[in-house]
Amino acid sequence: MIVQLVNVSYNIADAFWLSKYSDVSMAVPRQVLPLIMFFNTFLFALSTANMALLSQYVGARRYDEASSTASKFLTVAVLLSFGSGLTFLTLRYYVFKYVVIPPTEIFDDVMNYSGIITLDLILSGFVITYSTILQSVGDIKTPAIVNGISALINIVLDPLLILGISPFPRMGVVGAAIATVFARLIGVFVLITLTKREFPDLRVTLTKDVNSEWVINNLVVGGPILILNLSNSLAFMLQNALVNSFGVIVAAAFAIGFIVMEVADATIWGLTMPTAIMIGQNLGAGNSSRCRLIAYKASLTLTTLTTIGSIIVYILRKPLITIFTSDTLIINEALTFLETFIFTLPFFAIFFIGMSVGRGSGHTLTPTLIGIIRLWVIRIGLGYILAYHIDLKSYGIWLTMALSNIVSGTATLAWIKYGNWTKPIIKQNKH
Repeated sequence: MIVQLVNVSYNIADAFWLSKYSDVSMAVPRQVLPLIMFFNTFLFALSTANMALLSQYVGARRYDEASSTASKFLTVAVLLSFGSGLTFLTLRYYVFKYVVIPPTEIFDDVMNYSGIITLDLILSGFVITYSTILQSVGDIKTPAIVNGISALINIVLDPLLILGISPFPRMGVVGAAIATVFARLIGVFVLITLTKREFPDLRVTLTKDVNSEWVINNLVVGGPILILNLSNSLAFMLQNALVNSFGVIVAAAFAIGFIVMEVADATIWGLTMPTAIMIGQNLGAGNSSRCRLIAYKASLTLTTLTTIGSIIVYILRKPLITIFTSDTLIINEALTFLETFIFTLPFFAIFFIGMSVGRGSGHTLTPTLIGIIRLWVIRIGLGYILAYHIDLKSYGIWLTMALSNIVSGTATLAWIKYGNWTKPIIKQNKH
């Protein structure tokens, strides 16, 4: 949890220093993020499938099969990360020009930032792979610490490179991208070093032995997540395009609103991964009855913490927003966004717990369908209708974003309680 707060601090610091460079620069990373998500979808799907497989093999104490699965995972993930990075670099101009359509005031910055961040996309493949392997064997501490180290390095480098503190030149968003890539590179080195030192018996190597059973398991478990993440990232691109259609003021307010809300939902990212691991290992060990109790407790804990965070952010909303801008138009728009959206974050927390339940159990189809409805039907479809046909403009976007959290959280809670997800996906040993 502490490490997650460090990561939130990094995002806030990144936005803060970019806001000191210009009032709208902090909107640039938010423009690029969905496209990065799109090209990382195959890795995330692979990670989800292997998280379920590895944690259940470990829970069943079938360590040779766990090592073999981890080696296959590493091999395919390395190939995917390089392929995704090169494709991202080649296609990014066309996506930003014709799909996302950033405001003209920040288009050049978006292109410059995304070009450098390609290296981060490639490096993140290694981070995702090693983090998933370690988390699957129960070590959530090492990946979290490494992530925290990267965030701290980034926090230190941001003001130096963005604002040009001597001896560095003033680079703005380019400096932010360079800081991110350098911090990620250090993180990869530390993660690999710690893995070899702490787990010398963990036999994870590149391999040619990628058999059909492993591929089928990945398609069955990872397929729905792949569809969800591809769908999500494309939906977020279109959501950005919808926001961008109302100009750079709304785009900047949108970015600031999300940065501020990270204070409220910081606990989401810190508690969902342990939930997936506990469910996976308990299913592998044959403790199906405990899994639903784990999901209930995680939902209650996360909802409570997120509600407290939302109340704090709501009370401090204007001072928090004015940290990032002094522009009255941006401040007013960001206030409207936060006031409409902030108290639906507990529902988003439940939805995220459902995604973790799917990751740990391997039953990912239902959370995937809920996620698709959340974004495509409500945020994009209904959002467009309210913004343009009913003429609510940007408020229509904020309203449907809030509604999407309420609907998806409620549906996910019903699935956690009544869904048939407590059946292991690995084959049982025959004795």
